[in-house]
Amino acid sequence: MFERMGGRVRVRETFSRNRGIDIRSDKRGEYFDIGVEAADRVEYEVIDIRPRLKHLLLMARRDNGKQKFLCGHDERHWFVCAVPGASVSNVISAMEALQPSEVRAAVGRKVKRTKNRLRRRNEAFVRQGEWFFVPAPELSVNPKLVLRNEPISRGRGGKPHMCQFLYRTGGEPVYVCTRRPRGLPTSEYAALINSNPDAANWGWHQMRRNPLAYVSGRVWHPDHRTVILDGWHRVLMNTEYQAPGARAVVFLD
Repeated sequence: MFERMGGRVRVRETFSRNRGIDIRSDKRGEYFDIGVEAADRVEYEVIDIRPRLKHLLLMARRDNGKQKFLCGHDERHWFVCAVPGASVSNVISAMEALQPSEVRAAVGRKVKRTKNRLRRRNEAFVRQGEWFFVPAPELSVNPKLVLRNEPISRGRGGKPHMCQFLYRTGGEPVYVCTRRPRGLPTSEYAALINSNPDAANWGWHQMRRNPLAYVSGRVWHPDHRTVILDGWHRVLMNTEYQAPGARAVVFLD
């Protein structure tokens, strides 16, 4: 099934910390890597494949439930993404399930042709990887609060997407470092420093968890084509973090 969409897959025995699905590389290029523990009672099954899209839907069936993963090729690289929703049964419904509710609402209002609803750019949004950018023409921004060349990140160690102009409002202040990539609220940060004064030297910087963020201008990332946003767009992350098979994911800005 992976070969039918142009990909390669390897299944191997592993330890618990490496269990799951990842993208790795060898001399032949990228491939899907599925790590399974010797005692893990799991069955993997491809339940839908769309070779023209280079996408397939993979299901992992365990005693405690099912997990679904969208595997495919997006612009320059192969990817795997956990999918939320018990009713997801094919590639198209998986792609729709990864759209946040605000994006689906905008698609329903603005996109008339069905075939355009999942494109990376249509009347309702622009997408780059896991990020959706929805036009916000009504937004009024104080120019003094606009930041330049700012990152947006899922907060789990991935490479950030860089934004030429970014404006944010609301959200919870958190302190972030390499040892605490998901961030600590102010009270937890203070408690940590009080109990371990050496932690103050961990290279912290302050960010905001789950803010309303808006971007305009160029958005770039080494794995994706640069997009140009004319006017302010609201930033929304896909819904992978809601999926049973997802690793911990938060929106840090």
